[in-house]
Amino acid sequence: MTIDRGTIDRSIIDRRTVLKFAAGVAALPGSTRLALADTYPSRPVHFIVPQAAASASDIIARLIAQWLTDHLGQQFVVDDRPGVGGNIATEAVVRSPPDGYTMLLCNSQNAISPALYNNLTFDFIRDMAPVAQVEAVPLVMEVHPSVPAKTVPEFIAYAKANPGKINMASAGVGGPQHLAGELFKAMAGINLVHVPYRGSTPAITDLLAGQVQVMFDVTPTALPQIRAGKLRPLGVTSSERIPSLPDTPPIADFLPGYEAAGWIGVAVPTGTPAPIIDTLSKQLIAAVADEKIRARFGELGAIPISRPPAEFGKFIVAETAKWGKVIRDAGIKPD
Repeated sequence: MTIDRGTIDRSIIDRRTVLKFAAGVAALPGSTRLALADTYPSRPVHFIVPQAAASASDIIARLIAQWLTDHLGQQFVVDDRPGVGGNIATEAVVRSPPDGYTMLLCNSQNAISPALYNNLTFDFIRDMAPVAQVEAVPLVMEVHPSVPAKTVPEFIAYAKANPGKINMASAGVGGPQHLAGELFKAMAGINLVHVPYRGSTPAITDLLAGQVQVMFDVTPTALPQIRAGKLRPLGVTSSERIPSLPDTPPIADFLPGYEAAGWIGVAVPTGTPAPIIDTLSKQLIAAVADEKIRARFGELGAIPISRPPAEFGKFIVAETAKWGKVIRDAGIKPD
């Protein structure tokens, strides 16, 4: 993966900012630092989610919010604010006081938006502090039964023999499903016609009807149709097989280096005191280790992941550079 000079320069600036802030917190008297951790939270916490009610993100947010409520003694109130690729919700949190009382359920769209939208009023990497990643959602490359390919290599051969004749559905321009397909097209050297829909439901409807032939879909919406035998899975976008589709190989087995997944984590405004971030991070990691929450994640087709702040921050920088390159190379523009 190639990271452009602008990304490198920005990451250097961000590291300097983080170091300066960390030094400032470290300079506080020990009793002050302990007090921040000991008294937080002392009132309800606003937990903003960039997707609609009843979405997978909303369900996961409510699981996390209930855990935090139970273990930190204050209500964590979920507030769904969908729209504009999650930027409405993100901007609301960016503009909030950095005191730990407004959190964002961030996701893969936050790594996509910087290259997709040129009029953002915030810089996610600069303006938001990572708390923890909690899960990843692999996608599934699925085809209509009429497609005469039962493996990824067979599909690539079929697409090369029929350039521009195969329609690829997605839940919308610039979303994880679209970009997973664009990355596949680029690495496989094939020409698929992108057909964007406004959400997964209409895309799946047309895929089931054979109006489109292939889709890279997130597991929560893909699994019911696959298990019913209505769609055929060819590969998963994770680097390894996933428990919910143990017989479906990773696309990377045939296109080395290919990997794409949705992901969810938590972030707070930059400047939030380090002891508060530490408190939240430890609780989120404990939540992901809970067997009931892990089981619920599994039902949603998600893979539990515990990435603490520093590791999660590096992951976000890498994802932003990766998808930025895909967007620029494919010339993708928002609707």
